[in-house]
Amino acid sequence: MNNSKLDVVGIGNAIVDVLLQVDDSFLDEHKLIKGSMALINASQCRTLYKQLGNGLEVSGGSAANTVVGVSQLGGRAAYIGKISDDPLGRVFCDSMSSAGVKCFMGDAYKDMPTACCIVLVTKDAERTMNTFLGASVHLEPKNISENLIASAEVTYLEGYLWDSLEAREAFKKACFYASKHFRKISLSLSDKFCVDRHRDALRSFIRNGVDILFGNEDEIISLYQAKNFDEAVIEASRDCKLLALTRGAQGSLVVNGDSIYEIKAERTSKVVDTTGAGDLYASGFLYGITHGFDLSRSGRLGSIAAGQIITQYGARRDDDMSQLVEESARQ
Repeated sequence: MNNSKLDVVGIGNAIVDVLLQVDDSFLDEHKLIKGSMALINASQCRTLYKQLGNGLEVSGGSAANTVVGVSQLGGRAAYIGKISDDPLGRVFCDSMSSAGVKCFMGDAYKDMPTACCIVLVTKDAERTMNTFLGASVHLEPKNISENLIASAEVTYLEGYLWDSLEAREAFKKACFYASKHFRKISLSLSDKFCVDRHRDALRSFIRNGVDILFGNEDEIISLYQAKNFDEAVIEASRDCKLLALTRGAQGSLVVNGDSIYEIKAERTSKVVDTTGAGDLYASGFLYGITHGFDLSRSGRLGSIAAGQIITQYGARRDDDMSQLVEESARQ
């Protein structure tokens, strides 16, 4: 066990997820591509929200989902993000607090509402996301606390924020503080299209400041413009010492130098909604490595947490997940 006050601090897009079930006909009517993530403006967000009515509202965003998962597994977690002083901003903070995560949001952003993601879930468990980024992208270096980064064993960065130049500088500041205090930096690639937009800059950042890299098969192949997954893994292992790469039903691969661990996907009775599977995999893996688990068990815990979340709607469990920690030891 380490002597830090926190296991993980996450830095990401502070978004309120609004989850609703719809039929395929709704997607067709609004020309929405099933399974996609589209960026929308404030007007489009209001229009969709009014047409659909009330949905399940919960704090979201990739890094937020991950640190909540760490907390529900029994870990100590905190979060840095940017919200506005509005109803959704209050929903975000209340939701995080109720999950046991300490929030450090800085001054409220006054010129734009809190970010919102309308998640449309169809009967086949596919989710179509319509995201208004709002205040979340205005995270800036002054929001990064040296004491907070120093207090956490791992700082977890959400790749979606790489689109914001302000947030990118905030990431660099977090890396500086982590290095200064001998803490680890982890990065989730988050999205293939984000990788496509910033490939060279991301590779340089990973090479020079990332200790643990999370991504899925499509993202890592895109990052290295590789012919296949195996080739991408070889390239990535040259840039980052520890890789945790998910492959859907094929499980995941954990790579630490010359050591490679193949982790089986968790078997589930029914897939309801794949929202947050990668985020919860990161929760389990980060909990494991901050609690002295070996890499194989850390990967198993990630797989178990991911397998649990896809059996329900949304990326949050209503209860704690501490029993999953024991389950990872029995496999």
